[in-house]
Amino acid sequence: MKTAFLTGITGQDGAYLAKFLLERGYHVAGLVPRRSTVDRWRLDYLGIVDQVEYIDGDIMDVSSLIRGLKACKPQEVYHLAAQSFVGSSWEQPILTAQVTGMGVLHVLEAIREVDPFIKMYQASSSELYGLIQEPQQSENTPFYPRSPYAVSKLFGYWMTKNYRESFQMYACNGILFNHESPLRGFEFVTRKVTDAVARIVHQKQKELRLGNIAAKRDWGFAGDYVEAMWLMLQQNTPDDFVIATGKTSTVEEMCRIAFDYVGLNYQDYVVIDPALYRPAEVDILLGNPEKAKQELGWAPKTKLEQLVHMMVEADLRRVAKMS
Repeated sequence: MKTAFLTGITGQDGAYLAKFLLERGYHVAGLVPRRSTVDRWRLDYLGIVDQVEYIDGDIMDVSSLIRGLKACKPQEVYHLAAQSFVGSSWEQPILTAQVTGMGVLHVLEAIREVDPFIKMYQASSSELYGLIQEPQQSENTPFYPRSPYAVSKLFGYWMTKNYRESFQMYACNGILFNHESPLRGFEFVTRKVTDAVARIVHQKQKELRLGNIAAKRDWGFAGDYVEAMWLMLQQNTPDDFVIATGKTSTVEEMCRIAFDYVGLNYQDYVVIDPALYRPAEVDILLGNPEKAKQELGWAPKTKLEQLVHMMVEADLRRVAKMS
């Protein structure tokens, strides 16, 4: 039985990945920071909360990472933990740099100390591209990060690549474009939209305030994307991969799909709030997943309409229970 060690196991990707690995016979261990409350609702939602081994530790504490790795002896490490909300990174740039950037180095160092043959997946981000240098972004497109979050992710990306080349470690960067699900945090625009639709239907909310609805993103389903993470660690040699759908849509189009699903016109409810614009906007992101398709045999299965409908349905059920 293989063992996988996940940081960020209580997040969206961590929960879906844990379920994916359990279904393939893995023993799954998850790093859980010792705080007053650790919310495991996503793992509970997927019905796996009692199937995971929880290990106390924090990515800011290298000694706890070393102890965790020694305790569970994994063959694979998936580093997903981060301060992952772009908007908050302008308000907390130092924290973001420490957690999202230095956290990667801590995990790499812990692996090098305990067992350099452990394979590592690093959760990179399409936000690296920022002010895009090519219409469609591939593994060879130059980076131009536009937020403290993206700059921190860039540090993690290059550190992962450096450890791979310097110490011959099996370490991969997954440059994932936006991936969503019913487990997405409410601070992210997709979940903000689908939650608002459900609340409007149940008369708990009257409007939806958004910033730049002309922004374009390449949106996929997180449940599809965790398979790509796993595939990256099953190859003969480590490499970096863009994981995306290859299609882009505006926030406005996503709103239309969500409101249409419940028979409402989004224009009657969406209010543009200039306060919600980013200090430095990323106008469009569009990934080129061709390398992942050719070398990993991976392709997304879920279309945007299916994804949005899935999220609206889940939020309708949740809000109805609150009534």
